[in-house]
Amino acid sequence: MEALIYDSVRTPRGKGKKDGSLHGVTPLELAATSLRALRDRNALDTAQVDDVVLGCVTPVGEQGACIARLAALAADYDQCVGGVQINRFCASGLEAFNMAAAQVMSGQADLSIGGGVEAMSRVPMGSDGGAWPVDPRAAIANYFVPQGVSADAIATQSGYSRTDVDAYAVESHRRAAHAAGNGWFDRSIVPVTDLNGLVMLAQDETIRPQTTLDTLGALKPSFAAMGEQYGFDAVIRQRYPELERVQHVHHAGNSSGIVDGAAAILVGNRAVGERLNLKPRARVRAFATIGSEPSIMLTGPSYAAEKALRRAGMKAADIDLFELNEAFAAVVLRFMEVMKVPHDQINVNGGAIAMGHPLGATGAMILGTLLDELERRGLSTGLATLCVGAGMGIATIIERV
Repeated sequence: MEALIYDSVRTPRGKGKKDGSLHGVTPLELAATSLRALRDRNALDTAQVDDVVLGCVTPVGEQGACIARLAALAADYDQCVGGVQINRFCASGLEAFNMAAAQVMSGQADLSIGGGVEAMSRVPMGSDGGAWPVDPRAAIANYFVPQGVSADAIATQSGYSRTDVDAYAVESHRRAAHAAGNGWFDRSIVPVTDLNGLVMLAQDETIRPQTTLDTLGALKPSFAAMGEQYGFDAVIRQRYPELERVQHVHHAGNSSGIVDGAAAILVGNRAVGERLNLKPRARVRAFATIGSEPSIMLTGPSYAAEKALRRAGMKAADIDLFELNEAFAAVVLRFMEVMKVPHDQINVNGGAIAMGHPLGATGAMILGTLLDELERRGLSTGLATLCVGAGMGIATIIERV
């Protein structure tokens, strides 16, 4: 059975610090905002929704306790609607959508919602702890290093210079500013309001159109100290002895920003759409996940994309537009090189370097951005993908209807 996308919404991304515009908004309210928008935009009888699947990478404190179910209740959905929170690190939002779509494709749901939420200014990344960096059976056996060191190792392996990664970041900001200025995000963005209905944030907060190679050149590498002084360079060189040394080229300006945000995508079968007078926008062609080498960890997008393409009986040349989360500039540069994707077909409206990466929500956000841009350009097929912590990858292919 085919899974059809009926609508996609997201909040703006707010700077993930105490002075960010969304810091005063709980993650529960961020998630509920996106769910209310889906309901209201589609005059949706929420009793027809079988499930709400939300990604959340740090599900502790006010983001814990199955935030998906609580968000559905906070959004005044019918009490018959269930909810589940899932965590596949940075891919959680896209994984949540894929799970919702799989419910429909298997015939076990007629209408589901997949999305995600992360309030990084209120629940900092890493608050949940975990075995990966601290338990010797996980850390030593898998040559654990922080992701920034992994990104620098990829840049070193591939020969990407500081100028290469900075130039990519400048273009991300330029594209995002151009898209935002022309209203290309407006179809999907839902303003976040306070209890009095006053708008707290209506546009993404971290886009810096004034970014240049000179401004980025003044920033010091963010991961040199942990690589050199804390020994992580030596760890990844044990795994990749061909690296004589790690060139540290990534910093806050060419890496994804820390932000708050939420997203939700409505997916269902054709019969429920006809019954509820919903107009389908796209169908799911295929999706895939993979495990990749866990030390360098950020090479998974190409492998996941290739797997999804095989499942769809397609080649990379059959895809009109790509969205790859800009966790670090080198991740996208490598994907373009390996997959032979030109820069004018990927992240055409910028990405997380400019707009930020609200961990649990990003995957759903980029899928929605991909769909909006396919429609705006009158194109057909798109592929969304993300690199994932501990060495994984995910990819989803959609086709407009």
